[in-house]
Amino acid sequence: MRISYDIKSCVSCVYRQMLFGDLSDREYELINEARTEKIFRKGEVIVKENEPIDSFLYLRQGLVKFYKTDEHGKDHLLSITKPGDFVNLLNIFSDTNYHYSVCALEETMVCEVKLDALKEVIASNSKFALRILNRIGHISDEVILNRFEISRKQIKGRVAYILIYLADQIYKNPEFRIPITRRELGELISMTTENTIRTLSEFKNDGIISMEGKVITILDYDRLHNILKTG
Repeated sequence: MRISYDIKSCVSCVYRQMLFGDLSDREYELINEARTEKIFRKGEVIVKENEPIDSFLYLRQGLVKFYKTDEHGKDHLLSITKPGDFVNLLNIFSDTNYHYSVCALEETMVCEVKLDALKEVIASNSKFALRILNRIGHISDEVILNRFEISRKQIKGRVAYILIYLADQIYKNPEFRIPITRRELGELISMTTENTIRTLSEFKNDGIISMEGKVITILDYDRLHNILKTG
């Protein structure tokens, strides 16, 4: 991990309107003084399960995965998060310790704001507090709807779902490199590794995707979307 000085002030950040658009000059100064930009290499752990939560984390660049470790020391993937998302917004007001770990899947830049400063601004700025609540609600709804969509799909529908999600939401490109293992990909859609691999191979043989190692290209969006709707 290394410290970055890419952004001199929160005022100049391209993402500030997502949450910090209603701050006064003094509040911007308070947040800016409590802010640290950190760059993590691929594979570095950003937060560790059971560590105390003392900062608000915002993903400016890169890609991260959330996972839990069971009593046997095996990691289980929960989700992946793209730039522009908040790493720990659902936890910072309800828990004192992390219930999961977060790891960089590629070089990743995280903006870290001390929690005490964030709470001070929330206490003095009702518009900002409302933005926080709205964002928490949006993230909660997204988690619930995603799990619902996955749970009601059959095997092929689940694989179609995750491929479209990676292409449209994460990479915004029909060609992408899967950033996780096949086992983790299966965990995202509640499937076994074997079923995940077999279904990907079937999609390849049917001409829906091409697959070279971890690089996947969606060749037939229409057929994949049809599988998503009917699978």
